[in-house]
Amino acid sequence: MFKNLSRLKIFFVVLILILFFIFVFSQGKVYEPAELEYGVTFSKKQAQDLGLDWQKIYLSMFDDLGVKKVRLPAYWDEIEPEEGDYYWADFDWQINRASERPSQIILAVGARLPRWPECHFPDWTKGRLKAQVENKTLDYISRVIERYKNNQKIIAWQIENEPFLSHFGDCPKFDKKFLDQEIILVRSLDDRPIVVTDSGELSFWVGAAKRADIFGTTMYRDTYSKFFQRYIHYPITPRFFKFKKNLAGLFAKPKSWLVIEMQAEPWGPEAYQNLSQAERDKIMNLKKFKEMIEFGRQTGFREFYLWGVEFWYWELKQGRPEMWDYAKTLFNKN
Repeated sequence: MFKNLSRLKIFFVVLILILFFIFVFSQGKVYEPAELEYGVTFSKKQAQDLGLDWQKIYLSMFDDLGVKKVRLPAYWDEIEPEEGDYYWADFDWQINRASERPSQIILAVGARLPRWPECHFPDWTKGRLKAQVENKTLDYISRVIERYKNNQKIIAWQIENEPFLSHFGDCPKFDKKFLDQEIILVRSLDDRPIVVTDSGELSFWVGAAKRADIFGTTMYRDTYSKFFQRYIHYPITPRFFKFKKNLAGLFAKPKSWLVIEMQAEPWGPEAYQNLSQAERDKIMNLKKFKEMIEFGRQTGFREFYLWGVEFWYWELKQGRPEMWDYAKTLFNKN
């Protein structure tokens, strides 16, 4: 018994020393501003929730901002609103307009995709058995991949969104085996890289990174916590992300690492369009946007998909063009 306790102590001492050295040597290359690459996530749902003409903002995103990299979620509830009845027109339009321009597309599929409530199941799946819903999910994914796989502007397929952050969103219990089924299915249909994403602040990355050709992390600094009923500034430094990357890299070897969701819009106690300007500024304004860009650069990542293009456009239409104009300077370098 005492021998076992001694071995356990030695194990934990060695583990702590390993983690300490990983942290101390979590340096890595820091890219110059001109070397960084930026993209955005565009959500038709978010644009509509803001009362915007989603097609106008989409075209402005390319033609005014100069965006060349875009992540597009293929929301299941929009594509198959009724069982077996597929509606492609709006998503075809997004893919086609991007394809007419010098763009690269990450196409995201799965029931869990960007924007609240995180999971976007069609209403007709309610009350179905888990296995039935999973089979229908695979069928929808197959149809999306088959429809768009000949488009060379699509550089990667993202499977689900932050699937290991299972406690966040209005979603069923996470099933790793089913995630693996989805990945196997997509690999059988096309050979482009698979993107798997995870929370930058609240997850360990290993499970997602082991399954990914391209691993994508989120990056947030200021949020509102419903649990604590107050705003929170994460007490982390850029080295925190270097440390996590180095630690995850001991167990997983994706071909590349990127920031798939960098905060560039407010995260408040309710939808930001319902908050005052003062409340929004607590979380995101031009100064914080610039600070976020520099924070990201110091983490050693090179590629960032910014989260908030719909917010910048909404602000622009409210007579506050600062965020939109600053974003132009980021995309026009690429």
